[in-house]
Amino acid sequence: MNIEDYRDFCLSLGDDVVEKLPFTAFRYATEVLVFYVSGHMFSFFDCDDFSVITLKCDPAQIEDLRERYSCVGKPFNLSPKYWIGINPKTAPDELLQTLTRQSYEIVKTKYKAKQSSRRHYHEE
Repeated sequence: MNIEDYRDFCLSLGDDVVEKLPFTAFRYATEVLVFYVSGHMFSFFDCDDFSVITLKCDPAQIEDLRERYSCVGKPFNLSPKYWIGINPKTAPDELLQTLTRQSYEIVKTKYKAKQSSRRHYHEE
């Protein structure tokens, strides 16, 4: 999948998806594009080197994914316990879309629940 198609796919996941280049103050990360849901990232990659997309992943799936798919490896700069890296140039589009959608859902569900409980607490 190319970079434009992947960007379009991420933005299509929901009206709550926001994209940013948040690391412009860092010389080697100025072109890192991050996709957020509920204010938290679920996918990011370097626009100048579109060889690894970092995604949130269910820890119970990570080892199996790495064993089954050569395109799945360690994430860039995040904990390999909760994140994976996937090569968009060698990954089947369907796998990349599935793992990206799962990442979006994991983050959305986790932080939506936290926001809801915070809102409930403040209403009392």
